[in-house]
Amino acid sequence: MNQNFLRLIRSGTTAEIADAVHADPRLAVWRDAQGVSALMWSIYSGQTVVRDFLRASLSEHSILLDIFEAAAIGDDTRLAVLVLEHPEQANEHSGDGWTPLHLAGAFGTPACVAALLRAGASVSAVAANAQANQPLHAALALGRNPETIRLLLDHGANPNATQAGGFTPIFSAATANRRDLAELLLAHGANAQHRCDEGKTAADFARERGHAELADWLEARPA
Repeated sequence: MNQNFLRLIRSGTTAEIADAVHADPRLAVWRDAQGVSALMWSIYSGQTVVRDFLRASLSEHSILLDIFEAAAIGDDTRLAVLVLEHPEQANEHSGDGWTPLHLAGAFGTPACVAALLRAGASVSAVAANAQANQPLHAALALGRNPETIRLLLDHGANPNATQAGGFTPIFSAATANRRDLAELLLAHGANAQHRCDEGKTAADFARERGHAELADWLEARPA
């Protein structure tokens, strides 16, 4: 991907992006060396206006979303079509290592998560990148939608699975000060006393971030 265009996406410079795409429509479909699209970069960067502009540009040229884009943007209609036609795609990895279920959990909707689960997406799939995490980790780290997290847990996601650094999903609930999500994890067997590779518990991370009440509550949970 043109590095200047990527810089514009990350900074959310919508007017300049629009001018660039109008001057060269191919920019809307360009991908970086890993195959990550401009649209995905706008989602990763949290630039919703840019995301909507790029999606409209793709639609204007009758360019359909791929399964990773559909999962991340929350287009469950497009996603349902894709997994019906190509069910194997539900467990493929993107160029930067994510499965559609990781992306749906992190950025999409519960409807997208449900569609992927119906298509056989694995809740135990490990990202093919340095994070080495599972969809539940992604959902807790970014999306934090209780319905999504419940769906993953009800379909067998392991609440004590570790990712890089030895972190389990409850660490994300703790750092975000989300007792509701911690309770959901604990109800499915999460261990609140697990220690990451640094030797810290989720309560330690909560306390370091000023969430003393949640830290006290976590410390009182049995292992």
